[in-house]
Amino acid sequence: MPALVRVEHITKRYANGTLAVDDVSFCIKEGETFSLLGPNGAGKTTLISMLSGILTPTDGDAFIGQHSIRHAPLAAKRLIGIVPQDVALYPTLTARQNLTFWGGMYDVHGATLRARVEEALDIVGLREHADERVETFSGGMKRRLNIAAGLLHHPRLLLLDEPTVGIDPQSRRRILDTVKQFNAEGMTVLYTTHYMEEAEELSHRIAIMDHGRIIALGTLEELRHLVGEHESVRMTLRETVNVEAVCEHLRHIADIRHITSTDHQVVALVPDAAAALPAIVTHLSRYHVPISTIEIERPDLEAVFLHLTGRSLRD
Repeated sequence: MPALVRVEHITKRYANGTLAVDDVSFCIKEGETFSLLGPNGAGKTTLISMLSGILTPTDGDAFIGQHSIRHAPLAAKRLIGIVPQDVALYPTLTARQNLTFWGGMYDVHGATLRARVEEALDIVGLREHADERVETFSGGMKRRLNIAAGLLHHPRLLLLDEPTVGIDPQSRRRILDTVKQFNAEGMTVLYTTHYMEEAEELSHRIAIMDHGRIIALGTLEELRHLVGEHESVRMTLRETVNVEAVCEHLRHIADIRHITSTDHQVVALVPDAAAALPAIVTHLSRYHVPISTIEIERPDLEAVFLHLTGRSLRD
């Protein structure tokens, strides 16, 4: 797949000296969902603002299609749909009136605009609320309408900046499913979030940002490998079981690299949990050890961020 987005050594330094984005480069393939994952203040929104033409880079450039955001910004903007972190809607207008206004701003008019407004309302599940004022909407409904406004000109690239912040779980689920639907239909998506589970669910590739820089980039599997190849097998034992004796039995299994225990749990660190599990179960059965549950745990993006920075993603 060719690259739809090329970001080349882009930097943003504000007048007060703050370096918000520091020499960032990456590409996004056509049809890819690419996530920027990082804590608040990592530079994600500043980067999105430069790509969408709201801010001018201090150094570097980016290309949407073949269009430079510095030298051909209007051509680049025509390929982009932007869903900002702050809801950009008029509260006293209805949902349909808001979309009609924003569609006109994208230079969509007449019957085409009317059809696309109805299409966008259907996509985000707000058709039955189309003639209600936005000021009566819940936070989740406003977020969904905000997404609809970015779709009216059928963009090739959709920029979504923290679209699920501060909303209820049901609305969040609907937004994530909608993003997956867009991508399944061929739209390229750039998604920013500080929720690792969203990045894990949505993304073909993930760039982890911290202090204005990309500190890691790859597929979920590639990022997990930064932590190491090991997985965990977590066993919850019956209260009557001697945990230390179980640990001693398990140390004879060659695949187990390390064992830790708590009151009623034993955690075995292994290179491949699926391969090691039969031997673990067989060994415990031989000693008649009653097991309540067994869970396989793999390194997640929180573990990757902790490994790279020494602190939690949510700190």
